[in-house]
Amino acid sequence: MTVETSLAEGRWLWRRLYVFAASLGLWALLARTVEIVPPAALLPLARGLMGLMALLLTIYLVAPTAQQLVALTANLRLRLEAGRVAETKGGRS
Repeated sequence: MTVETSLAEGRWLWRRLYVFAASLGLWALLARTVEIVPPAALLPLARGLMGLMALLLTIYLVAPTAQQLVALTANLRLRLEAGRVAETKGGRS
């Protein structure tokens, strides 16, 4: 096994850049929103933006790599096909 196959996305460069840029943009949007929006509408809007930032950071921290998603999808497809074959054989008997 080579290093490339054992350490999938070892640096996570693009994921880090995306999350950093998106987080920076969301923080700027939140700061600008505080200045523009009337006080009555500010609380739900700020909570929504902070929730979006929390979701983005959570996805960054726990999201599977692309290779893991492909393997998971392939495994799921095999299990679904095996279930269909078992149902077909069970229905013919």
